[in-house]
Amino acid sequence: MKAVVQRVQQASVVVDGTEVSSIQRGFLTLLGVAKGDTEEQLQKLIQKILALRIFPDESGKMNLSLKDVGGEHLLVSQFTLLGDASKGNRPSFINAEAPDIAKDFYEKALKLSEAQGVPTQGGVFGADMKVSLLNDGPVTLILEV
Repeated sequence: MKAVVQRVQQASVVVDGTEVSSIQRGFLTLLGVAKGDTEEQLQKLIQKILALRIFPDESGKMNLSLKDVGGEHLLVSQFTLLGDASKGNRPSFINAEAPDIAKDFYEKALKLSEAQGVPTQGGVFGADMKVSLLNDGPVTLILEV
């Protein structure tokens, strides 16, 4: 399982010309589910994301979490994070989980984030999404479990 977490001032998802979700200050997380990933890994990853201390405190040091600042979470499924372009120029996605299983993991990730008291929104699984963000910092982390 792989996630790209970006600290944002705002982010949104548009599908077929209609905005389906948007957040203000918080995290935009792109989530990729690999074959063989477990629910335990998913729980660990979501807990890790929500506990990341990457917001500035009163001294300007990255020391505050999403919960500490009352931030929001926009979670978007992105199987292309599992792309392997180590051979040739066309990425292989054979390590990405099957769509039906990945969708289940994605929906559980949304619920896990929301259950931690963080206002959470999502994209539309499998849709052609237009994701916009104003990266804050920029601060971007790649997490793998």
